[in-house]
Amino acid sequence: MSAIPVLNVTILPPQEKHATIFRHFDALNEGEAFLILNNHNPKPLYYQLVGERGNVFTWEYLEEGPEWWRIKITKKLISSKVNDTVGSIVANDLSKAEVFKKLGIDFCCGGNKTLAEVAAEINISETNLRAALSALDDHATKNFSEDYNKWEVDFLVDYIINIHHRYVKEASAIINELARKVTEHHGSNHPELYDFSKRVNLFLNDMLQHMEKEEKVLFPQIKLLVQHERDHNQGHFMKGIIPGAIKMMMQEHEVSGEDLRFFRKLTNNYTLPSDACNSYAYLFKKMEEFENDLFIHIHFENNILFPKALVLEKEV
Repeated sequence: MSAIPVLNVTILPPQEKHATIFRHFDALNEGEAFLILNNHNPKPLYYQLVGERGNVFTWEYLEEGPEWWRIKITKKLISSKVNDTVGSIVANDLSKAEVFKKLGIDFCCGGNKTLAEVAAEINISETNLRAALSALDDHATKNFSEDYNKWEVDFLVDYIINIHHRYVKEASAIINELARKVTEHHGSNHPELYDFSKRVNLFLNDMLQHMEKEEKVLFPQIKLLVQHERDHNQGHFMKGIIPGAIKMMMQEHEVSGEDLRFFRKLTNNYTLPSDACNSYAYLFKKMEEFENDLFIHIHFENNILFPKALVLEKEV
């Protein structure tokens, strides 16, 4: 076995440290590692790597001061996992969602499909799909600095409610009013808007009811389960409710995914007609924004929160 390369950071000029470390990391193949030798804890580097490259490495302290810090950085084996699902790939590295979104691959409701399966569905080779994912790693064009998969379960619940549920509630009123206004002014020339406006209203009402069930039933039970596990049987959750509720929520997520695909088909992927006014353009912009947020929202629930909650319940 060949020796692991060692990068002595202390001998580098301050202005060259960041670029040199990242250059060493980018040169690694999956499964390869290098060591960093420093005279203080380089923990800020960990967050820089996560932010600029994603959750694609492991960070292992081999020596922790007081004079020297020695850290082993290993590039994870990701693309070589033949049976990885798209949901697990995005759960491991949220930046991958950009690739799937651009190719029209559903990584939230359809997150249980393998790369081979989704590649066949969109008529490209699995090799090309993996190359697109690898290219994202190489260029690291997005900044996803949070490792959501490591968050505490109850914190993730609060995050979903305060960020994504709140967004849906605020955006729903805006979108409904825009759809009504645009249909009123442009429906005679674009009759598909009548169907669009009606279906959007039903879709958003369903979303609000769906979130209410999560906030009043499922999420409180998950938080009680966490308390039960954390405080040694002090949380009074009702065993058996969580699996059934999760199954129902995931079925409703599937319906939401179908609705989004319907809206895209009806609007030709939100292509504006030549006579579109500013409200028309804003409506389509808000719908695409809503779709993007909902994909991440459902991904957090289907591929991160729900699996963690199911594992926790099995352990009690």
